[in-house]
Amino acid sequence: MNDASGERIDEHVRHEELNAKESAKGTEPNHDHDEPEQPHLNPSRWWFASSAFPLVAATLGPVASSFSICALVKPWRQYYPPNTNIDDAAFVADPAWLTVINGIQLAIAIIANLALLLNMTRRLRFAIAQPITIIGWYISSIALICLTATAAGPLVIEPAEEYIWAQSFYYGIYSAVLYFVVSSLMVVTFMGAHTGRYPKDFNLTPSQRTLMLQTIMFQIYLLLGALVFCNVEGWDYLDAVYWAAVTLFTVGFGDFYATTTIGRALLIPYALIGIISLGLVIGSIRSLVLERGRRRFDARVMERKRQQVLRNIKRKGKDEILVPIQGGPLTSPSAASGLTEFDRREAEFKLMRKIQEVADWRRRWYAMAISTSTWLVLWLVGAKIFQVCEGPYQGWTYFDAFYFAFVSLTTIGYGDITPVSNGGKSFWVFWALLALPTMTVLISNAGDTIVRGVREATDQIGMVTILPGERGFKKDLEKILRWLSFGKLFEEDIEEDPPGFLGAAQPHDDSADDDDEMEAEAEQDLNELMAEGAAPEAARETKEKDTADEALHGKPVEGSLATEPERPSFKTISFSDDNWTQKPRAHRQNTSGSSSARPRPTPSSSSQLLKLTRTASMPRQVLPDVPSNKADYHLTLIEEIRRVMQHLKSNPPRKYTFPEWAWYLRLIGEDEGNADRHHEPHAKAKKGSWSWVGSRSPLMGSKEEAEWILEKLTKKLEEELRGITRARRRSSAGLGRGRLMVV
Repeated sequence: MNDASGERIDEHVRHEELNAKESAKGTEPNHDHDEPEQPHLNPSRWWFASSAFPLVAATLGPVASSFSICALVKPWRQYYPPNTNIDDAAFVADPAWLTVINGIQLAIAIIANLALLLNMTRRLRFAIAQPITIIGWYISSIALICLTATAAGPLVIEPAEEYIWAQSFYYGIYSAVLYFVVSSLMVVTFMGAHTGRYPKDFNLTPSQRTLMLQTIMFQIYLLLGALVFCNVEGWDYLDAVYWAAVTLFTVGFGDFYATTTIGRALLIPYALIGIISLGLVIGSIRSLVLERGRRRFDARVMERKRQQVLRNIKRKGKDEILVPIQGGPLTSPSAASGLTEFDRREAEFKLMRKIQEVADWRRRWYAMAISTSTWLVLWLVGAKIFQVCEGPYQGWTYFDAFYFAFVSLTTIGYGDITPVSNGGKSFWVFWALLALPTMTVLISNAGDTIVRGVREATDQIGMVTILPGERGFKKDLEKILRWLSFGKLFEEDIEEDPPGFLGAAQPHDDSADDDDEMEAEAEQDLNELMAEGAAPEAARETKEKDTADEALHGKPVEGSLATEPERPSFKTISFSDDNWTQKPRAHRQNTSGSSSARPRPTPSSSSQLLKLTRTASMPRQVLPDVPSNKADYHLTLIEEIRRVMQHLKSNPPRKYTFPEWAWYLRLIGEDEGNADRHHEPHAKAKKGSWSWVGSRSPLMGSKEEAEWILEKLTKKLEEELRGITRARRRSSAGLGRGRLMVV
């Protein structure tokens, strides 16, 4: 089953086994199954059913079992005459059959929890574990519902006004609700797997797998600590549970506190370990919700925005930019649009970047709205329940409960007003387990939206006033104007933000020394050529190519040829085992009619790519050529794989410019100037073709750009090495047959 990050480990294993078998047979591995997963095309509900629901059940299941324990350890009723202290209310023994049924349902619930845990750790099959989990939790829920209904009806003792429900009774209600919710979620998961919407096995990451274990351990720690302190301090056990929750959640009301020396001594290690354990649980929940689930949510939001943009473009009749320009030489623009295919693809790429930007903005504010709404519901509804519970005992108004809920949510915990009723104390424990993780998620989303916007605005103002950035005053000013004009004035420069408060500092180029060396060599070659009295045309071409190399490094270009009427053309590199040649698609001829004899120095890394910009004095430059030598080509692939692996560590995730994408695509055998592998996003895509704004675009889905590129580069290197191996095998087989014929 898919995990929250979209990983499908079992399929990857099967693919590798299939490739190994095909290689053993001497056939070409079938990479049709290697097409990237496209979760953005699947409804979001299937991700929730396959990943989110099991994780919610794994988290809340142990909580429900701990509440079942609290419902079993004490009787459900207390004798509380009017005008007496509630702390002195005596417990009334429950009927034996009620205690027995309560104990049986607890045992069944624990077995259901263990079945789910063993299933997630792949110790028990899905088809066996899921029915045990679902049926067990439903039995526990129904049993508790029946018991609480019976205790509230036929077992009421007269006079009713002198008897109250104990905390254990309320814990039974909370446990019944949680059991019913988590079992219903698992029914949805089971039905989706049974109907073939996703695999039946859980393939969870370590953080996901350990979340249930962390929750179980934390609940056990809380209950055992309450048992110890109730004996040390002389508290009722359920009051000790309430104290332990208030302590470990760092609220600290002060209505219960240790007074004995041994109790205060034990508090130090107990609170320290417990707070760290709770932080680990909340951190795991935050990681799953914000880091893994967010990628799937991002993909769906982007897919909807993409479809909306395409519909609008088509309705307005402006979809000519989406139609590939077929036929004709690469440098010939289309008569309708005035663009070459490369230009059209670049415009398509920029349109997809706009879609990404809007989708990211929507996603962040959608997440902020959802977390804020959930937090407000817990706050306002929780305040109302606290008012109902405490009104008969302390006369709380809604504002009193509203204030108390806020102080609890923010973990301020003044302790000026605290719950004293059994319903209020037990509900606070149940409510806090839900409210505090929600508060954590809300703070994270606020940092991703409101705080992020304020920080960026402050940084931009500081960069052009008292805190100039490393990019210079002009670049900083352009960025501010682009931000104020919503991206209308200047085009965004995609760059990697380094860590730190200010951020957006220009990253260090680790290949700068190599670039300078290449530039010096090119200049030296040009001087030698001029000194030897070479033909003016050859010198002019060499100077133009060296000028392109200077633009490659982002340095000012001097002496560029403003009168050059032609465009440098792209070249298609054809690699095969039998014919390793460079086949020019369209090349420039010199004055004598022959091809230029001296090739431009070919850069070997993506950091040396040209910025494809148009100016009045310089035409659009060409991308570096792919090495025509097999060994050089393989070394280039390895170098780029190493570079992209470093990009995977970038935070925020690394994004690539269109020239960088064109370079990487050229390395894997695709040409952005060739329309053979391009298609309209509306049309049904043929095998191996895609559009930048199509559903199979590498900018879509849950994969980061560096992940997509790394996968393609490694696959291409694998294919090349397999081709060399097959050629050697054929050569060895042919040589062996020749020797036999000689004999």
